[in-house]
Amino acid sequence: MKTVNIHEAKTNLSRLLKAVDSGERLVIAKAGKPMYEVNLLQKKPVRRTGFLQGQFNVPDDFDTMMREEIEDMFLNGPLFPNEKPK
Repeated sequence: MKTVNIHEAKTNLSRLLKAVDSGERLVIAKAGKPMYEVNLLQKKPVRRTGFLQGQFNVPDDFDTMMREEIEDMFLNGPLFPNEKPK
């Protein structure tokens, strides 16, 4: 845990916040007496790519699956399917 006085905190705020962002604890003192603790409110989530690799297979025709059925629904289906006739 790093302790700095108020003047140093004001002078080096960006550098000190980078240290807090990387997990370091920071205490700001006034006249040598610890007064404030600065900590990170929310840690950035770690983005993990590829963690489901090999768990499932995407079909080769994924982009065109059920194309005819979907086109038929849009082109030949009712415009407002839940509307009652007048």
